[in-house]
Amino acid sequence: MRVLLTNDDGIEAAGLQALRSALLRVEGIELAVIAPDGNRSAMARSITTRRPLWVQEVDFGDGTHGYATDGTPVDCVRLANLGLVEGFQAELVVSGINHGSNLGDDITYSGTVAAALEAIVLGLPGIAVSQQSSARELDFRVGSAFEFETAATFTARLVAELEATPLPQGTLLNVNVPCPPPSGVEVARLGKRVYRDELALVDEDLDPTRPRRQYRIYGDASYERDETGTDLAAVAQGKIAVTPVHFDLTDREGLSVLERYRLDRLVEPASEVLER
Repeated sequence: MRVLLTNDDGIEAAGLQALRSALLRVEGIELAVIAPDGNRSAMARSITTRRPLWVQEVDFGDGTHGYATDGTPVDCVRLANLGLVEGFQAELVVSGINHGSNLGDDITYSGTVAAALEAIVLGLPGIAVSQQSSARELDFRVGSAFEFETAATFTARLVAELEATPLPQGTLLNVNVPCPPPSGVEVARLGKRVYRDELALVDEDLDPTRPRRQYRIYGDASYERDETGTDLAAVAQGKIAVTPVHFDLTDREGLSVLERYRLDRLVEPASEVLER
């Protein structure tokens, strides 16, 4: 199986390097690594369209190499898909291991999850992996001390299973590993983050020619961690949370509701206004 490994913390990040080593030990895997040249956390599905991308080969010192780019995690997946690595076309994209959890609503901000989402957009399965810090936070923005071996080993074993038991079409797995040792694994739905952000003035520049203010807009994260069956609850209980995610954002119920509105009624009045 041909596996692309990427992340959003940068090609030198300890989480990526731990997962790279674990995947190299899996028999039958052909591994390519394309990752940002620095931290691109919380960039979500950003892509680079207004300038070319720099790419540099990186020697890992163990006889293998990867590629670092000044683009985003999604750019990394697209570079691979467009043939950056000669003779290599990925069959699976693995993104991580992220330094910090990516749970609940926060996955929409995550560059780690975005890379795996790009995989399913391109018709490939994806896995996004994130590691809780020793602070046992449920927030990707905090935490500094990490142990990645459990997450790396679990993910490598999961990848090894996929040839025999492939993921459903258009599905990625969002994996969150608690501060070790985990007490088990739970297949869970995404939880709900309660946003308690606030607008706080940090500084002012009173220059009369260019007055400006500096604000902080993000407060402490709060989560519904007690709701049964969520990824937040699973990690809070010390379990590895595995959540299947797809990219179809269509609201199926909303389709039926809108059809009852008979929106074609609005076409003729709108045309009459334009004619005037």
